[in-house]
Amino acid sequence: MDTEAQPTERDRSSRPGDTRGTEERSRFALVSRITDWLPGGWITLTVLVCLVFLLLLNAFVVQPFQIPSGSMEQGLRIGDRVLVNKLAYRFGAQPRRGDVVVFDGTGYFGHADYIKRVVGVGGDHVVCCDKEGQIQVNGRSVDETAFLYPGDSASSVPFDVAVPDGGLFVLGDHRSDSSDSRDHLGSPGGGMVPVGDVIGRADWVVWPSDRLTHLKRPAAYARVPAAEGAHG
Repeated sequence: MDTEAQPTERDRSSRPGDTRGTEERSRFALVSRITDWLPGGWITLTVLVCLVFLLLLNAFVVQPFQIPSGSMEQGLRIGDRVLVNKLAYRFGAQPRRGDVVVFDGTGYFGHADYIKRVVGVGGDHVVCCDKEGQIQVNGRSVDETAFLYPGDSASSVPFDVAVPDGGLFVLGDHRSDSSDSRDHLGSPGGGMVPVGDVIGRADWVVWPSDRLTHLKRPAAYARVPAAEGAHG
């Protein structure tokens, strides 16, 4: 009869040269010491881990933003909370016409973050207004009635601008109550927002809960032709 004992899992983990079990016990001991040191033990550690996760999420993935003014009505109201997708323009992606973006306006708009709609991207020729009172982008009129504040015209200020590469021409949806690219045409940068200063794209209204909405890119901009010389 073969009486040699078969090695158990515990025996195998204890063999010389196999440090897996030792490492696991060391990690557990370290966590135990941390929880013993923290007031509240495991509960406090769990809260701290969650806070770190939320901070990383806020820094690199999504960030909540509260609407401070009526410049984006009727779609976005004062006090609305939106989630800004900070990954939308990473890995080579660029803002597109119709996107609602949050950007850092320090140095050319003011010392604050702003939220506006992208009307023109690098290379675009943006004019207001055509004979119908609409904005034209690269010669194509844009019907903004789906999102423009009721009763507002496309713009009470005429403009004819060429958007430089790496820049954005942005407007608020409530044109009569918005300080945007039109107000800074004579300022350094000509009212253009550098793409590098865009924090992210506003994708969702998440508060108040009865206004939960996914912010989609308007179809009106899909018919705008590419700027002359543009590649893509």
